[in-house]
Formats: sequence, structure tokens, C-alpha cells
Amino acid sequence: MSTFTIGDTDFLLDGRPHRVLAGALHYFRIHPDHWADRIHKARLMGLNTIETYVAWNAHEPVRGEWDATGWNDLGRFLDLVAAEGMHAIVRPGPYICAEWHNGGLPVWLTSTPGIGLRRSEPQYVEAVSEYLRRVYEIVAPRQIDRGGNVVLVQIENEYGAYGSDKEYLRTLTELTRASGITVPLTTVDQPEPRMLENGSLPDLHLTGSFGSRASERLETLRTFQPTGPLMCSEFWDGWFDWWGGMHHTTDAAASAAELDALLAAGASVNIYMLHGGTNFGTTNGANDKGRYAPIVTSYDYDAPLDESGHPTDKFHAFREVIAKYTTVPHDVPAARPDAPEISVPLTATGDWLTPAADAASAEEPPSFEDLAQLGPLVRYDVDLPAAAFEAADTAVLAFHEVRDYAWVAVDGVPVGRLQRALHERALTIPRGATLSILVEDQGRVNYDVRLGETKGLVGPATLGGEPLGGWSATAVDVPAIAAGIPSAPAASATGRTGLHGGFDLAEPADLFLDTDGWGKGYAFVNGFFLGRYWRSGPQRTLYVPAPATRAGANEIVVIELEQVVEPVARFVAAPDLGHREE
Repeated sequence: MSTFTIGDTDFLLDGRPHRVLAGALHYFRIHPDHWADRIHKARLMGLNTIETYVAWNAHEPVRGEWDATGWNDLGRFLDLVAAEGMHAIVRPGPYICAEWHNGGLPVWLTSTPGIGLRRSEPQYVEAVSEYLRRVYEIVAPRQIDRGGNVVLVQIENEYGAYGSDKEYLRTLTELTRASGITVPLTTVDQPEPRMLENGSLPDLHLTGSFGSRASERLETLRTFQPTGPLMCSEFWDGWFDWWGGMHHTTDAAASAAELDALLAAGASVNIYMLHGGTNFGTTNGANDKGRYAPIVTSYDYDAPLDESGHPTDKFHAFREVIAKYTTVPHDVPAARPDAPEISVPLTATGDWLTPAADAASAEEPPSFEDLAQLGPLVRYDVDLPAAAFEAADTAVLAFHEVRDYAWVAVDGVPVGRLQRALHERALTIPRGATLSILVEDQGRVNYDVRLGETKGLVGPATLGGEPLGGWSATAVDVPAIAAGIPSAPAASATGRTGLHGGFDLAEPADLFLDTDGWGKGYAFVNGFFLGRYWRSGPQRTLYVPAPATRAGANEIVVIELEQVVEPVARFVAAPDLGHREE
């Protein structure tokens, strides 16, 4: 058995000073068959520790249906870290931010009537307590003082940027200790006095999150953490992208210089991210600080290991810096090879959206939460009152808010769109009998006060200034639709349509799917949900992990929401994440 404690100036491993050199890997963003590879490459960069968040909504999307298998097998992930001879840091939140949908909080939790998020509110505390006990059942036996490799556990996450409820933090701390967690407990906040003051307790070890001006930030941190080791537990080495924006990168040499300054000051570090991975399916988050900005499918983050797990210039620059402070392995991971280039003709199957017989009815449009819809789409239908068009052949359709993107049709004919990102809430529509609206949840906000907001058409709904009632709503099952597209008859590729095609591989391989010929939608390979695509960019390719492919025949399915420019799937040699902005 070993011990890991906090001394007057250092972390102590079996009583000897120890520097934590960690890198962030989110197991829920990486195909499980790739976990060991990414962990191994972290060690080759010179790291001695792997850090991960725990995404509550990945483990328990439906209340009471806890899952810790497959993609959610946190225990296996920690065991693979141990097998590589590395320590682990676990950050279970319950809130994680991470550009992950809803900041990691389950929708069933945030939609609970009267609940108070991230504070000492009974409903919230009860649910969080049950969640943390389940996580700690996995983590506790894997602590270093029980023969395992977990050396640190974090309480909450950047809490000082959100709240100041010390009783809430105390409740989490006491629960953590009562659940058998004996390793040191930490908090993390940006090194701003208000955040550091509000986000921790005297018996928790404060750490910082930043990516530049290391000396200045460490000095501020030291003011609030006067003893013990200094640690940047989120060293931001890149940034995330959002639809309609630029692809963000940071200069490798500049980032390496900041890392050098941090290590020269004697601090420990967790590199965020070592490897970002992918927001597979529709797991991306969003920000809304006055303008809604949904996160793209790729979480490449301009990290040392790219989205497909291969070393970048930043990997080598960081490795050279780390080698100044510790011994690094001689082996270096191979560069990313060109992926197979394949062109696949696609067969269109026409409009995949049909009214459901089990639609829910309500006077006002039901929310996604009312429908228990965890997927990205809901169809709304309502009869249009003739009185609304007595004075003219058009009328203004309006909502309090659209969350997040709506396609509007009258009598089956498209008449316009409403985008939350453009603050659009009203549209002039022509006379007709039936109004149909397809609404997409583009990603749940993962930061600040809009955390946990409802999705859908947010009322009141009006037509010509008068209330519009009598709605029906249908939750759209995207994976089920994708599964049925290959057997559907061929039809027009005009407008909303399904597409499918086949291709052969000599062996399983990482692929990069070029989506530039399509409008907006979702893509699947062999039933594996790759994620969202959108011509607004910046992302132009979707990553296909090799374990999702197979030797021999493979199948691609596309669910197009708007308009296909070209019914062809092209797999290209390298990723295209968009025009770079440094």
C-alpha cells in the first residue's frame, strides 16, 4: 500500500515530495477500445497521472437506471490507467461543465419542479447524494491507500464562478468522506479572488484553472492556499469550437512556454485537454452569454493528442518541456497516417418524418422535458384557425423563445426557419389548414444560469397576436429512424431526406467523413452515431473511430434535415475542423 498526502509545500507520495503531471481524458468521449491507447500515449509524453470527469447524465440518463458498463465503465478505465503504471484523479462533479450537454447533470434532475441546482436544496442534495455514493463505490476501492491508483478527488467544479453556498460544499465533502474517500480532496476555480473565496472550504485544497500568465495566477492562488503544493488542475492548452464560429488553436511553442513557466515555479499540473475526443451522438453542450452558441461534434481542443488520438506539434513541444523536469520514455507515438479515401454513392429515401399515432396533446406546445425526450428532435402540429387570416392571407406566428432551431411548414410546404442563435422568435406564415414545426435541441447549455433550461417551443404561442392552442407533439427517435432508412424505398433527395450507402474495408480503420456536400443533420456508420454536421462550420469532417468499422461490408446512413447538395459520402485522408483562429 502507498500513501498520497499533502505536505507543507508538496504533494507527498509515501512521504516523499511528488509532482503531479496529469493529463485530462474523458472516458465518455473516447471509444472504450481506444482507452488503453490514449492512456499509453499520455505516459509517453511524460505524464504520471490521468484525470477524468464523471458525467452523471451518461451514467444515469433516466432516473434510477444507473449504468457503469461499456462506455460508462469508469472502473475499467481507472484499472487501465493503473495497468499503465499511472495515478488517477477523479472529478465527479456533480456539475462538470466540460462543454458537455447540461454540464453533466441529467435532464430528469434539472427539470424537477422546484429544484435548486448546485446549492443546499433538499431535492437536489438527495439526488446528488445517491449519485455520488454510486461513483464512490467505484472509486473508493481503487484509492492508492487501498492498493489502487486514485490519488485525488475533486469536490464540485469551478463552484466559485457559480455560487457561494458553503453548506452545500460542506455536505458534498462530508458525504465524500462518509463514502470511504480518504485521499486528499480538492476544488478548482479560476484564480480570481471572488471565485477562490466562494468556491472552497478550509479543509479542501484549492487549485487553479488557467492557460497563461502562470506566475501571476499562481501568486493569486497562493494568497488563498497559503500552504501545500500549488497546482493548476486545468491548464488550458487549447479551446473548444461552436457552430458558426472559427476553429480555435493555440501556438504550440507559446503553450509549451506557459507550461514551462508553470513547472519552473514548482507547481503540479493537469493538462486540459491531453486528448479531447468527440461529442458522439448529440452529447455536445452549448454556451449562452447573450448569444446561443452550440458546441460542435469534435472536441479536438487543439490538444497534444488530436481527435483521432495521434500526436500533434503540441505533444512534442510539451514532451520536451516535461523532459526538463523528469525522465520521459524514449518511445514516441507514430504520426497520424492518411485514412482510407473512399467515395460512396448514396441512395435517397425521401422525407423520413411522419406524424406519430401516439402524439401528446396540450393547449400549449409541450417541452422536450414534458415528453421525456432525450433526443434532439420534436415534431409539433396544430390546426390553424381560419379567423387568423380573415384580414389578410398571411399572419405572424410568434413564440416567447425557440430552443433551439425550428423548421416551419404550412400544409406540408416549408415556409421558413427560426434560429435561437439569431434571436428569431417570429415568422410570417401564409394561410393554411395545418402548421407543422420540427424543433431541434442543438445542445444543452453547460455553463452559468441557463443550466437546465427547458427545450422546445417556449410559450406563449400566438398567431396574429392571438393565442394559438391545441397542439400535438411527437418525440422523434433519431437512431430508430436511421435504422430504418436502409430498407426504405428510393425517393427524391429534395429537402429533408434519408440517405444510405455501402462501402468495403480491408480491415477496421479510423475514417474522416467529409460532410461538406450536405446541409444539416446526423450521420451513422454501422449503426454507430457519429454526431451532428452542419454547413455553417467550422467543422467539415466527422471522425469515425476504427472500432465502429469492420473488415468487409460497411454501411453509412445520413439523416438530412435541410437539403443535400450532393448525394455522395466521401471519406477523406485527414480531418478538416475549419479555418484556424489562434
